[in-house]
Amino acid sequence: MSSFFGFNVAVKGLFTAQRNMDIINHNINNVNTPGYSRQVAIQSASNPISLLNGTGMLGTGSEVLVIERIRDEYLDYKYWSENISYGEWNAKRTLLADMEVTFNEPSDSGFNAVINSFYNSLQELAKDPSSDAIRALVKEQGVTFARYFNNIASHFEELQFDINNQVKTVVTEINSLGTQIAQLNKQIYTAELDGNTANDLRDKRTLLIDELSKLVNIDVNEVVVGKLPNGKDDKRMIITISGKAFVDNFDVNKLTIKQRENKLNEEEDIPNLYEVLWEDGNSLSVRGGELKGLLDVRDGNDGENGSPNYKGIPYYIRKLNEFVRTFAIAFNEGIVGNDKVAGHVDGYGTNGNTGIRFFTILGEENKPISSADFMSAGDIDACYGKMTAKNFTVSSDILDDPRNIATADTKDQVGNIGNINSILAMRNNVHMFKEGAPEDFVKSVITTLAIDSQQTIRLSSIHKNMIEQVENQRMSVSGVSLDEEVANLVKHHQAYAAAAQMINTMAEVYDILINRVGL
Repeated sequence: MSSFFGFNVAVKGLFTAQRNMDIINHNINNVNTPGYSRQVAIQSASNPISLLNGTGMLGTGSEVLVIERIRDEYLDYKYWSENISYGEWNAKRTLLADMEVTFNEPSDSGFNAVINSFYNSLQELAKDPSSDAIRALVKEQGVTFARYFNNIASHFEELQFDINNQVKTVVTEINSLGTQIAQLNKQIYTAELDGNTANDLRDKRTLLIDELSKLVNIDVNEVVVGKLPNGKDDKRMIITISGKAFVDNFDVNKLTIKQRENKLNEEEDIPNLYEVLWEDGNSLSVRGGELKGLLDVRDGNDGENGSPNYKGIPYYIRKLNEFVRTFAIAFNEGIVGNDKVAGHVDGYGTNGNTGIRFFTILGEENKPISSADFMSAGDIDACYGKMTAKNFTVSSDILDDPRNIATADTKDQVGNIGNINSILAMRNNVHMFKEGAPEDFVKSVITTLAIDSQQTIRLSSIHKNMIEQVENQRMSVSGVSLDEEVANLVKHHQAYAAAAQMINTMAEVYDILINRVGL
């Protein structure tokens, strides 16, 4: 045993207290750092030495064995699981809220207001079928009625285009996060070869995984593949998406996008929508996260044509197309369900013309086409099959000459209103749609959207609350408490002062021993 044994023990105490204060200093400095985990020193008594006279073993002081990162991995996995669901439903909540605004109900410019104005003008025309002014009003209200559907369809297409660009942005962000995680995996592996734990690097990696979990469904695992030279487990980080490795320790299998050659929803989709694939060309099944929310709303057609089983933009465009076709067939042809009544084509205008369709479609240069051109395709199904909410319009025959608006059921009888009365009666015909009258159909569509939107609000709120609860639990375990750190600082400062005092005491002992004994 060295004559300076006691001095060495005191110095160890000094160093141990200093190390603890350094760690506390680091914690306090990172109290507001996102993703930071509190660190603590694992302190232990250093190896004792045996006394030669057999009186026992003498302690040699203290030492810091390791600096640990306080983290509950179970809470991390739970957070990622909830974040995947929150990312999906939060994306849907935002998009469906935008779609609700498009219908603009209830309002002075919504469907009920538009269809009421259109039929009110027809009622006025029934009172005075010879009035050119009222006929002009009917024409304008018909144009307004058609443009209501044109505007909704155009807005949905623009929204689908915007979502398509968001898909591209999210895929780029996913790849960027994967690359950063792989780089951190390499740094962590290198830093931990000597048996230490790269606490701050692991915090950065966990924060990146938090962000990634909101974007796409991931599974995170640290697998043991062998032993390190120091005897510790050799762990590799693997992150999978739908069962396939996205981050495999140092490697990243990136995602990519590819424009579709064929539309998933032939009538409802805009061209060149992106398909999300693996970069090696394999298909990808997205099951959660913001990416799934975007794809469901962009492509969802209630399972039609292999689309997602969700009511997204294509579903509502399909319902709008169904409305204008069914309504136009009833109004023009008088075909309501399985019944045939007098439609606009069966009536006569004040100019003696008959066989005119009130509604047709937009043709070249987005100009309304005539009734004759509209029916040139052949049978009714083929002609009206070309009609969509976007190209639905008042025929050029009516626009050019409102006298073509049919009111009479007999030629050259200006005061005859038999035909327009038949048309007016269709409004309340509950057999026009399986949902009922025209207002019932649109009300059903808007109600479906409202219910789905409320569901997204409820589910996103539930998952957000779950995330906040888990985050609070994580912070209670890993977060830095200034009160606790200051209390520990006082404790270790006192230990440091005591060790320093011991050094001074030992110095006096050695001074007496060396300089004064024997004088």
